[in-house]
Amino acid sequence: MSLQGPIVVVAEKPAAGLAQAFSNAGAFPIVEACWADAPAAIRSIKPAAVVLAHPDPADARAVEALTREIAAAVPLLPVVARVRDDADPAIPGALPISAEAPIERLIARLSSAIRLRTLHATVLRRAQTLKTERNIIAELPPTDPLEDATVLVLGRGRSHPVLSVAVGERMGIMGALSVDSAARCLNAREIEGIVIGEGIPARGLEALYAALAEDARFREMPVGALGSGPEPEVLPNFVRAGDPAILIERMLPLIRLRAFEGRLKRLLQSIECKGMLDVQTGLLNVDAFGRDLTQAIDETAERGVGLSIARFGFDDAIDRRTSFDAARLLSRLMRNVDFACRQDDGSILAVFTETDLRHAHVVARRLAAVLKHTMLRPGAEQTPVSPSVTLATLKPTDTVLTLLARIAPRAVAAE
Repeated sequence: MSLQGPIVVVAEKPAAGLAQAFSNAGAFPIVEACWADAPAAIRSIKPAAVVLAHPDPADARAVEALTREIAAAVPLLPVVARVRDDADPAIPGALPISAEAPIERLIARLSSAIRLRTLHATVLRRAQTLKTERNIIAELPPTDPLEDATVLVLGRGRSHPVLSVAVGERMGIMGALSVDSAARCLNAREIEGIVIGEGIPARGLEALYAALAEDARFREMPVGALGSGPEPEVLPNFVRAGDPAILIERMLPLIRLRAFEGRLKRLLQSIECKGMLDVQTGLLNVDAFGRDLTQAIDETAERGVGLSIARFGFDDAIDRRTSFDAARLLSRLMRNVDFACRQDDGSILAVFTETDLRHAHVVARRLAAVLKHTMLRPGAEQTPVSPSVTLATLKPTDTVLTLLARIAPRAVAAE
C-alpha cells in the first residue's frame, strides 16, 4: 500500500517498527520526535501527517503546544492517534485508531487522510490563482463541517433509538432498517458516514462492506459498527465500539473530514466556474443566477424556445441544516441544461431552459417528490419536508423582474 511523506511520528520511546512500516509503504522521510520536540519538527519538515505512536498521555503543556502547531498548519495537517480502550486521543480532533489495530489499517487510514490534505492544497492553490487573475475570492465557509454532515443509521432493535439520538444531537440523520434501504439512501443522498447497530444479518453486512469497497465514492466513507464482530480490511475508516456514545465519538473526526472533503469538492467546482457556485449548496450563487437568467431570457427570445422557472418553497420553517441539505440534493438532481440558486429565505429557484410549462410541471413534480420522500426535519418525529412549488413560463413581454415576481411567495398557482 502506497503512502506519501514526510511523516512525523510522535513518541516518547522508540517506534522503530512503526517508522519502518511507513518507510516500506513508500513514505519518506520519517521523523521521530518526542512530544516536546514535535512542534519544531513540524515547522522544519512541513509533514503530510502526524502519527501519535503510543496511547499513553503526554505532558499537558507539550500537548497544548503540539495542538497549536497542528491547528495553525495550512493546508490541513491530519493526525492519526493510537488509542487504548475507551480513551480519547491526546490531540483534539485527531483520527483515533485502536492501539491493537494492524499496521495495514493504520497505513490505510493515514493514506486516506493524506489524500484529503492533497485535495485541500490543490483547492487553496487554485483559489489563489483565481484571486490573482480575476480578483474573485473563493473560500470555505467558516463553520464546522459537521453542520453539513448527514449520517445513515442502519439497524433495528434496542440500539437503534440510542444511536439515532447520539447522531442526531450533532449531525443530520437518516434511518434505514435494511441493507437494501441503506443502499438506496447512499445513491439518493450525500451521506458522510454510516453507523450500524443491531438486527442486520451478517451476510447482509458482508455484502454492504463489499459494495462500499468496490465503489470509489464510498470506499473511504467512515463506517462504524456497534458491538463485537469482524472488521473489514477493505474499509480504511471502519470503527467498532461496544458503547454507542464511544462509537459516535470515535467517528466524529472521520465524519468531520468527510464533510470537509465535500466542501472542498464544491469549492473546487466553484473555482472552475470562476466563483459562480455557492460552496455550501453546489447551486449558483444569487448574483450568478441573475446573470444566467438574464442571458437565458435573451437567448430564448432570439431562438423562440420555451423557458420556465420554479420556486420550491417550504411553508413550514425548516432548520438551516435541512435547508442546505435540500439545496445540495437538488443540485445533484438538476439536469445539466438547467440552473438554480438558494435564496436567503431557504427557498430554491430553478430555471428549466428550452422547456415549456407542461414539461416544466413534470420536471418540477419529480424534483419535489424526491425532496418530499428523502428530506426529513430533525427531531424525534422526523417529519418529511414537503415543498410547495410555484411555476411560471416566460412570456414575450417578460423581464427578469416580472418573471421572478410571478413566482414570488404571494403567488399561489402556476401560470
